[in-house]
Amino acid sequence: MKSLTLNEKLTRFTINWFFLMIVWVAFTTSFAAQELIVGGIATMLISFFTIPLFTCCTLKLLAPKQLFYMSYYLIIFVRELIKSNVDVARRVITPSLPINPGIVKFKSELPTDFAKMVLANSITLTPGTLSIDIIDDTFYIHWIDVKTTDPEEAFTEIAETFEKILLKIFK
Repeated sequence: MKSLTLNEKLTRFTINWFFLMIVWVAFTTSFAAQELIVGGIATMLISFFTIPLFTCCTLKLLAPKQLFYMSYYLIIFVRELIKSNVDVARRVITPSLPINPGIVKFKSELPTDFAKMVLANSITLTPGTLSIDIIDDTFYIHWIDVKTTDPEEAFTEIAETFEKILLKIFK
């Protein structure tokens, strides 16, 4: 990992502290001064000691175009989540439906480890698929009903809709 300049560290610290403070306030039961002071100090310490860990991206990620694609990604993710939930529920309710579990692999064009992590989590969160490993650009996925072992077709079935949007967000 490249070393950060003082300006980059300060920017990352400020962003982390701001968002952590929002989370603290959201979960605070009362807005008593002592709670806000403790929250401010706690989130400041967490932000300071985790500068290189929690922020992988620059402020470019908050550009209107990226925010639009993040919103679009959320909509697509929810749609895929509902579809996969219905599919798995059908398989549970109707045991006669065939399942063909197995592990498939495919390659991704995502540029950063963070983007790959987002894709892997999206795959895992949709029922019927589980991200097992990522080695370089290759994803290994456990699939409840393997329709193909061809890496390109597996990619199309499992990850293509997610990756198209993630490429617009993270490039």
